[in-house]
Amino acid sequence: MFLFSNSGFIKCQVKWIDGNIDEVPVNTGIVLTVGFVPGLKVDVIPLLRQRKAPQGSMIDNFVLDIKSYTSSMSGCTSPQAIIMIGDGSVDQKPILEKLGKKFAHDLLYSLIILSISDYAMSMETIIVGDERGQFVYRSSDVSRNVSTNKKTSPDAVALVFARDRNKARGIGNIEFHFALSKGVSAIGPRLKAASVRVQDSYTVTWLTARREGQQEILDGQQMLEDIDNEMENNMDCVDLYIGVTRRRNCSVGSDKPRMMTTLALHGIEGGDSEYLYVDGVGIRTGDYFQFYHSDPKTALSSSRSVSSTLRKLKLDWDSKSSLSKSTIINAVDKKEAFGGFIFSCLGRGESFFDQLNVDSSPFLDNFPGVPVAGTFCGGEIGRGCTSLTANGDEGGSARCHLHAYSTVYLVMSYTPPEH
Repeated sequence: MFLFSNSGFIKCQVKWIDGNIDEVPVNTGIVLTVGFVPGLKVDVIPLLRQRKAPQGSMIDNFVLDIKSYTSSMSGCTSPQAIIMIGDGSVDQKPILEKLGKKFAHDLLYSLIILSISDYAMSMETIIVGDERGQFVYRSSDVSRNVSTNKKTSPDAVALVFARDRNKARGIGNIEFHFALSKGVSAIGPRLKAASVRVQDSYTVTWLTARREGQQEILDGQQMLEDIDNEMENNMDCVDLYIGVTRRRNCSVGSDKPRMMTTLALHGIEGGDSEYLYVDGVGIRTGDYFQFYHSDPKTALSSSRSVSSTLRKLKLDWDSKSSLSKSTIINAVDKKEAFGGFIFSCLGRGESFFDQLNVDSSPFLDNFPGVPVAGTFCGGEIGRGCTSLTANGDEGGSARCHLHAYSTVYLVMSYTPPEH
């Protein structure tokens, strides 16, 4: 629950819940984060859902608001970083019609992130967050606040960090560093959607499929039996997904549409002698997909790779300091981490790894004493163009920004100004 001000201070607000303590879910928590980010401008941009406005326009307005704010603060339209929180209480039903296709709420954020990151903004912009969270916010633009505009409700908020083009002399540079520990593995052959059915009153897609190069139609029961055989009858011990490779035209506002390729993960709801049932919509006949399963071995290996790459990043900072113009290295002058955020799947943790602190260790071991905040997520948002992304085959060449069984790391560093 964050409040941001244009001064560069990060502030927070607690939202107390009235009523009996029994009404508060046992997994509810509050994270308070207070910080100072000199050289940056910070504000909250909400995704406001209007009752009578065309749904397709709300994403365009959201993206354009972010670009407009960033341009006014920094002179360019791509911010340094965005922390995005989606509202988990919004009904899971189709609320968006864009480019002639309906999307469920859980895929809404995937489309938003795609629109923001791969189409509208530089690959240098890092985006992290939680698809299904809770938040309170206050924007410096009062017209964006729900208390001011009662005809709208926020479906998400973007906490935007933009470079301050009027930064005072004597202030160094803040940078953001992204890392991702993946926790799913692909299994089985690549399939092609043969038929797709969606009813407007549901957010579940019914589909059949074909193997590549074959004409036989596979129903849900056949597909799940094949996967169970691949897993040696251990399918009940994991969570299953299909990763759908989607080639879609994407545009923002009046911009010319451009073809984008992404990977969208859909949870498996079940299957029978007619269909495979998957969570969410947005799948089309002819889309290719592959099964994925939660995999603690992959997650543990990926977490260790993140720790190794963060260690190399820190060593790189130290080596660059040693090669500076000064013959005597002043520890105060070197680049170092001053804070971070961790967004981890709620399915991970001790029960998943059979050991403690797997997801926090990469940060804590490499940056001891540095403040870090985090939360468990119902869908981890993570997008960054960096070599810090750890191993894993989720997505392959297709970009995936909304993950499953993953942990997303955002490391913030500060470099003092040159004397």
